[in-house]
Amino acid sequence: MKVWKFIKKWFLILVVFFFASTICTTLIYKFLPVYVTPLMVIRCGEQLVAGEKMILHHRWVPLEKISKYLPQAVIASEDNLFMTHNGFDIKELKKAIKENETRKHKRGASTISQQTAKNVFLWPSRTMIRKGFEVYFTFLIEIIWGKERIMEVYLNSIEMGKGIYGAQAVAKHKFNTTAAKLSWNQCAMIAAVLPNPIRFHVERPSSYILGRQSRISYLMRMIGPVDFRGEKPKNEKK
Repeated sequence: MKVWKFIKKWFLILVVFFFASTICTTLIYKFLPVYVTPLMVIRCGEQLVAGEKMILHHRWVPLEKISKYLPQAVIASEDNLFMTHNGFDIKELKKAIKENETRKHKRGASTISQQTAKNVFLWPSRTMIRKGFEVYFTFLIEIIWGKERIMEVYLNSIEMGKGIYGAQAVAKHKFNTTAAKLSWNQCAMIAAVLPNPIRFHVERPSSYILGRQSRISYLMRMIGPVDFRGEKPKNEKK
């Protein structure tokens, strides 16, 4: 009985600590830049284990210093209901589950909010435990951060090539420009390679990537400018 009480006591302490620490961290990241993520650390570790030179290009820039076309492009490509859902696209999730019953290569249905939660707080895997934590952190950032901050963190933390993270790094190392000066076509190209930025390259796009870029560009026109502080954009079916 004493052992059970001891276990129960420490379990409750761990639960309280988990919720308190994760909520506090989420509150801190609402205001402070996210300079490093678990994925960045993991990738650096993989490079060192493979005997490669460690490559890490990342520089935080506020959303107002990122081309207005990039949020438009990633919403068109990754999550066209981003501005209206609560962190989860249930309809798209059901569609993916049904398609995956017959697909050899499973496709995901993660929203930009879910991807941001995973990038900032978690590790890359497909386990149910990790997905459970992802759901929890997605709820947190939707409630505490809001759409504008989620997009800002997403565009600064997402992997965009080998050792390249965020809009400023991809602009500099792939287009020799800044995040603020990325053009419409460059933003569409960045969004086109996001499903697999290690395999696909914006500087050497395949016919498949060029086709994706063209479709994303079309969807960007359909969605229109993204205004986080005013009227929500029109959303079109992908």
